[in-house]
Amino acid sequence: MQKLDLARIPKRRGSDYPPPFDREPASRVRQRLGDAGGLTQFGVNLIELPPGAWSSQRHWHTEEDEFVFVVSGEAVLITDDGEEILRAGDCAAFPRNSRVGHHLVNRSTMTAVCLEVGSRCASDAAYYPDIDMIFDPVIGWYTRQDGTPYPRK
Repeated sequence: MQKLDLARIPKRRGSDYPPPFDREPASRVRQRLGDAGGLTQFGVNLIELPPGAWSSQRHWHTEEDEFVFVVSGEAVLITDDGEEILRAGDCAAFPRNSRVGHHLVNRSTMTAVCLEVGSRCASDAAYYPDIDMIFDPVIGWYTRQDGTPYPRK
């Protein structure tokens, strides 16, 4: 068993989305705990969402299961079915190819901290139902619905 030292795991701010879709999650902070522990079958991320931050653009995955657990604070889970407040101890699960667009938005005045767990599948595509964007696993980047790639950062 290897204990991970959170203080030594790099924090990455923002997302790799192409502009303008990178604005809403710009203040999100992610630590890749699974990578730091050498995990290859699934990913584990510690996410900090300051007030106003989004976890991501609303999306769903074709091949990856996704699970979110709120460690502290609260965030609004927004899905195709509406909105729910998730508080510390609450969790949500999204099976692969469920076609349920989802993301978290912190509308509170305190930072929310969440664990995000997902399977790793090289053939996974992600669809973003609110915007003209798809993650294409073949090219490893984002495209428009018509397949035109967005410029890389």
